[in-house]
Amino acid sequence: MHHRSSSPSAAVAAGALAAALVLAGCTSGGAASSSGSTAAAPPSTGAPGPLGGAGPAAATVPAQASELVPGTTADALAAGASAALFTTARRVLLVGADDTAAQATAAQAAQRLHVPVLVAGEAGAAEVARLGAEVVPVGRTAQDDAARRGLVVADDAGTLLSSSSSSSSSSSDGASSAAGQAPASPTAVVLTTGDAASGPAVATARAAGASAVRLPGADPRADAALVQQLGAAPQVPVVALGDAFGPADRLEQRLAVVRTGVQLPGPAGLSGQLPLAGRRLVALYGHPGTPSLGVLGEQDATATIARAGQVAQQYAGLDALPPAPALEVIATVASSSPGPDGDYSTETPPEELRPLVEQALASGLQVVLDLQPGRSTFLEQAKAYEDLLALPGVGLALDPEWRLQPGQQHLDQVGSVSAAEVDETSAWLAQLVRDRKLPQKVFLLHQFRTSMISGRASLDTDHDELAFVVHADGAGAPGDKEATYRALQAGAPRGVAWGWKNFYDEDSPALTPQQTVAEQPSPVFVSYQ
Repeated sequence: MHHRSSSPSAAVAAGALAAALVLAGCTSGGAASSSGSTAAAPPSTGAPGPLGGAGPAAATVPAQASELVPGTTADALAAGASAALFTTARRVLLVGADDTAAQATAAQAAQRLHVPVLVAGEAGAAEVARLGAEVVPVGRTAQDDAARRGLVVADDAGTLLSSSSSSSSSSSDGASSAAGQAPASPTAVVLTTGDAASGPAVATARAAGASAVRLPGADPRADAALVQQLGAAPQVPVVALGDAFGPADRLEQRLAVVRTGVQLPGPAGLSGQLPLAGRRLVALYGHPGTPSLGVLGEQDATATIARAGQVAQQYAGLDALPPAPALEVIATVASSSPGPDGDYSTETPPEELRPLVEQALASGLQVVLDLQPGRSTFLEQAKAYEDLLALPGVGLALDPEWRLQPGQQHLDQVGSVSAAEVDETSAWLAQLVRDRKLPQKVFLLHQFRTSMISGRASLDTDHDELAFVVHADGAGAPGDKEATYRALQAGAPRGVAWGWKNFYDEDSPALTPQQTVAEQPSPVFVSYQ
């Protein structure tokens, strides 16, 4: 395969229970319906009901804007949720960690009685003591644990459970029952991965008047409805269940971005704040007004945006990832002459690119700015485009093929860059994202030889603000391109996604969308030149 010929000049049951607890009215969609409300409500005291006029428990609005409940086990998560959401409780419901039937019963009772659900174990017993509560054991495991630990069992335990069962059975249908409704003005938003261990904790959250959002990937930026909700009501506290959401400082930074309410551009249903989450970006590559540098420059801006949508649509239905159109715009073009600054790179003024970038963003397309720096550095050139990179939905691509060392000229060799220079650039961009509380950005590295990034395995890919993509670049026969793709994967830095470029004129032949998606790993950023 040759380098690019466009030259510079040219556990099933328990899991189901946890999912049901979240999806039966306390999903992100349900939470979004209250996004316009003010959720910093005064602490709830629950409903009187069968526990007497003093009320069964006192729920509270968490004092912190974000709180991480550590742990992975059901007893730790349930106890942590109770500690975050309840100040006192006269009664608590106690269940076994593996007793899914008891957990379902307790969830219904907790919703009616407004009391916590705790799990048999040391953490549960400690939380019972903190609350000063009597326990209502549900199921044999909980009964045995209460007896073994000497917990005080409520005299009216049987009555409370039978009343809950009666109340539940009298509902007209599950969808309209109290247990299936999300609170109109939640005291807090509780985040869960939806795993089995979080079921009792979710039941506790709902009993306290909180809403719950299921995030299997444990990143709140991925959920468009949550972004909408917290953007409209940023004062609503958030409690995250489990170590998967940590560490705490990362959670706090992510939620600070979520609370801006800023969504990334994308087709309907593909917003949120993670540029690659649940989608495949399909991009046209090139420079505006220069057809020889790629298909992006073969038509005006409006036609380019329309063409990008048409190309992306070819990927619809090929696999689980819906396509999202994008543009990769060459911002600095490698040049055969040194130019006034002697760097062999022609920098397009940012104000010339802004109309296309803004029109693309407004049309629902993400944009990536591509740098071909010559003898300049990637960092130096990136800083010149800071105002554009500060726009949500605008990412950055580094093209080492056109990075020259002192004394080199383009096309005499394939360019290269050190991992250190890449790290300097990614660190700067990550800081820009962090300082301005922006959604995550694509950070793309073009490569068709491993030598193009020296020390590549040592790259720092730990920036949570960036989505790193290694993009297999280069034209040729399918077999050669596939061999290059496999070679690039060997020794690749951890945590990177994968991209692929198809050339309309220079591949022999170009892969079809079906063939492109079939590459392994399946690329999540596909560009066309």
